[in-house]
Amino acid sequence: MLALVALVLPLPSDATAAEEREITLDARMFAFEPGRLNVNQGDRVTVILHSTDVVHGLYIDGYDVDIVAEPGRPAQVTFTADKLGKFRYRCSVSCGAMHPFMIGELIVGPNIPFGRAVAALFIVAIGAVVTLALRPINH
Repeated sequence: MLALVALVLPLPSDATAAEEREITLDARMFAFEPGRLNVNQGDRVTVILHSTDVVHGLYIDGYDVDIVAEPGRPAQVTFTADKLGKFRYRCSVSCGAMHPFMIGELIVGPNIPFGRAVAALFIVAIGAVVTLALRPINH
């Protein structure tokens, strides 16, 4: 029970410090690589968009992100992933017949720090020791 409480209670704000993430995203007709980006809420994310064939853009639904990269000339944008959930990203420059299907997914997950897991493990260990110490000894 105490382990569940440790996982739910908020920790001081410095324990959930956001990370700096730098992600390289390659765009080619008609796909992004990688097709899925995973970050934590609060992370400061820098996306570097490389185009391998024609001019491509990157627009992320729900965020004010819209950049364009030419072959050999990468584009870069930095934003804070402050909204939880799944967000589509798509090519914002018409790049051919399959352009409407050039879609990826940004997943912004909760920022649950490693410390909560350690605290829960510590509480479970203490509970196990207390339970064993209080158990009657049968001879």
